[in-house]
Amino acid sequence: MSRLSAHPYAEFLERLDKPARYTGGEVGSAHKGWDEVDARICLAFPDVYDIGMSHLGYKILYKILNEEPRTLAERAYCPWVDLQDELRARDLPLVTLESYRPLADFDVVGFSLQYELTYTNILTMLELGGVPLRAASRGEDDPLVVAGGPVATHPEPVADFFDAIVIGDGEAKLRELSLAWVDLKREGVARAERLTRLAKLGGIYVPSLYPVTVEPAIGLEVVASPEDPALPFPIERTMVKLADYPFPDDGPVGGPEAIFDRVSVEITRGCTEGCRFCQAGMIYRPVQERDPQEVMETVRRAVKHSGNDEVALTALSTADVSYIHPLISQLAPELAEQGVSLSVASLRAYGLAPELLDDLKRVRAGGLTFAPEAGTQRMRDVVNKNVTEEQLAETAERVFSRGFPRMKLYFMVGLPTEQDEDVRGIVETGARTAQIGRKAAGKRVEVTVSVSTHVPKPHTPFQWAAMDALSEIDRKHRLLKDTVRPHRMVKLRTHDSRSSVLEGIMARGDRRLSHVIERAFRHGARFDSWDEHLDLGRWEEALAHHGIALDPYLDTLPVTATLPWSHIDVGLEDGFLLREYQKALADRLSPPCGKVAGTFVHHTNLEDATPDERRLVCYDCGVACDMTTMRQERLLHLGSLGAKRRPEPAPPPPPELSKKRRGPKVGDPNLGQRYRFRFEKKGPVALLGHLDLVRELPRVFRRLDVAQVYTGGFHPKPDMSFAPALSLGSMSLDEYVDLRLMPNLEGAALEALLEEMNRQSPAGLVFREARPLTREDPPIGRVITAARYLLGFAKAGIDAADPAAWLETRVSALLAAESLPMIRRKKGRLGRKLDIRPYLQTLAVVPNAEATWTRAGIVGDLVAVEATVGLDERGSARTREIAAALWGSDDGEAAPPHRCVRVALLGGDRATSPLHLEALRPIVDAPLMPALLG
Repeated sequence: MSRLSAHPYAEFLERLDKPARYTGGEVGSAHKGWDEVDARICLAFPDVYDIGMSHLGYKILYKILNEEPRTLAERAYCPWVDLQDELRARDLPLVTLESYRPLADFDVVGFSLQYELTYTNILTMLELGGVPLRAASRGEDDPLVVAGGPVATHPEPVADFFDAIVIGDGEAKLRELSLAWVDLKREGVARAERLTRLAKLGGIYVPSLYPVTVEPAIGLEVVASPEDPALPFPIERTMVKLADYPFPDDGPVGGPEAIFDRVSVEITRGCTEGCRFCQAGMIYRPVQERDPQEVMETVRRAVKHSGNDEVALTALSTADVSYIHPLISQLAPELAEQGVSLSVASLRAYGLAPELLDDLKRVRAGGLTFAPEAGTQRMRDVVNKNVTEEQLAETAERVFSRGFPRMKLYFMVGLPTEQDEDVRGIVETGARTAQIGRKAAGKRVEVTVSVSTHVPKPHTPFQWAAMDALSEIDRKHRLLKDTVRPHRMVKLRTHDSRSSVLEGIMARGDRRLSHVIERAFRHGARFDSWDEHLDLGRWEEALAHHGIALDPYLDTLPVTATLPWSHIDVGLEDGFLLREYQKALADRLSPPCGKVAGTFVHHTNLEDATPDERRLVCYDCGVACDMTTMRQERLLHLGSLGAKRRPEPAPPPPPELSKKRRGPKVGDPNLGQRYRFRFEKKGPVALLGHLDLVRELPRVFRRLDVAQVYTGGFHPKPDMSFAPALSLGSMSLDEYVDLRLMPNLEGAALEALLEEMNRQSPAGLVFREARPLTREDPPIGRVITAARYLLGFAKAGIDAADPAAWLETRVSALLAAESLPMIRRKKGRLGRKLDIRPYLQTLAVVPNAEATWTRAGIVGDLVAVEATVGLDERGSARTREIAAALWGSDDGEAAPPHRCVRVALLGGDRATSPLHLEALRPIVDAPLMPALLG
């Protein structure tokens, strides 16, 4: 949908923070016929759009479900608190981004459980979506509410809210589950029996079919065998072959800037390192690597489809992907040539060859991030982090000698057996890294030490370990701050320990916590993963109300006890986790599996890899890796990337090349051709902020393979400049941008480009005209001197017998006034005072504005006021300030509800379009208009 008037929130969207979170219309979003499919699935992400748009699992499921002829998938994200308040006040439902339908209309609503502190967001979305919170309260026609993701392996605190929980990989299972659900319903099978049938499919946990009992050794509720012997117990994890599910190279792109606004491609699932705190490394075994040629093709297509200028290769430990070195060696120069940067997630602090660092440097990586996890060698052995002090030092020297200006190091406090010397060692490790960096770079460098709190997670060797009390975590944070004071090159950042304690309770919780979660939700708990919204008082009250103590969840657990997650089988052999826990308590390492004992990185070429026939380490953890096949696949991957010979050692670059060099502020003026484009901004795009639009336009050209000219300097950007920014939520039928492209186009070729641009643009961004510019043509910012707006006020909102006549009187009063003082606020706070009267050139009530409203996609019985407003270097009057003045207010934030369309931008004599270049060339800059009052 491109008409905002069709959106159920149209009346108040522009008053929300980032309203484009809720409108959809992004390039790559899927729109399938509601009545043309059998199963309709809402993919509900329990956090804001900005975070959910970066989630790889949802991208995979969105593509799979929409490619299946019998299913469709639409998206919903947790609304921010401002929209939550509006929806409750107006009794409106939470709707999806594609069809604007409430969650209750779907056959299946699927949540991704990525983090325990999103539990109250799940209840928020269910309630606002019109779905009963608890599975026991849902009727025959209510949606099936399912969950998946890593946290679904320990789901008891939220088990009562879900009808079914997918254990393991969801690529195949969610489609199978959804179609089975609708087929059974069509056959007239009752809801309870439908759930039983789903549970028998395997890999699906239906909590209502499994009773709970109290485990005496820990005092917590655990899941017991079901009464029906045909139901699986324990519930085994589902696994898929990655080769059967290529990573998607398209999908929704655009909208408000996401947390990780880039092309992210999963290159491996699972990890060989065996870190004892890492749940993902345990539950995603065995390691599966995607074919490197498939990865490269996916990256190429994804860059073209998305238009993004950054690519991230993602894995639990990217440096342990067997072909990472030759892959980056091939991708880096190709991406650099396109002006696309490359980042590599989850690097560890050793084994990075010099030539790999050189390749990363070529694609504008400003710094690198590593995770030593612990500050002393003993503690690194405890957590099974196979890295030595010497390897850390070597990595730091290599990184900083190649001109990288900064490093970020991740650590944890609260690990089992941790002592104060281990805590101080965190800062000391950072300080040693900074000293090595200063010596290698010949100047000051920046090292950031980021410290989080260890939370013992289920299905890890540390699942039995106690979690530090909040007071102890706070003490360790103070110890870190005291230790870091003398080290000026080290920045210390600590994670909010309050949220970690709540996370620990929920991670190891039992089914009784569902009552606590619901009570905290009823008392206002929202966005608990956001520091500014977490209120531990609500949770303490809810725990106390239900008589639940914290100690059983956070204390050391007996290794012989049945645990609240013991009914979930993630594929690990009985005894494996316990053996690793015992080795941790004895400060003993386990070498990485899948590698030769004593080696820490894979061979990077066939010359070294082929003759090495040594046995690979295997701990018989239960997932039954085929080591022979694994070795053969690695050789094939290296061969497919042409990594036949051992690369020559790369010397550090000369010091002078490591220094930051400043290029010209603007690129070569003789390079490429300047163009001026006229476009419209309406529909969902009108709710994008100006910076989001600045990010979106270069994507359009990248999708079309049209080369843009970049500015000079250390961080080149597309060479473009926009007309004055438009207020958020205002439509415009006359916007302009100047930009420089490599091709020299005119006539039919330029018209064809406009046509293609409109095909590759998000809903509401429409390009109308384009003209080449000459050297004599001034930039757009110097051309525009005025703007003409159409303001629409609902007749029903004007308390007068003749709304038009009343507005005529107000217009006359404004035009007769010598000054119109206005308070301009910033983010709701009292700001400066200015006189908007000198900017107000014309103001009139106009009849017959229906054609303009229709073109802008606005509906309603409105009275239209046309205003021409002057623009100068110091600013202009804002349309909401004009609206406020019409209503007799001196506060722009008190403007009455209205619609706004920028009808025209004017240049020079204030009657000429900025596209009429010949008329503008002889015109000098307009004189400055009167300044602020004070």
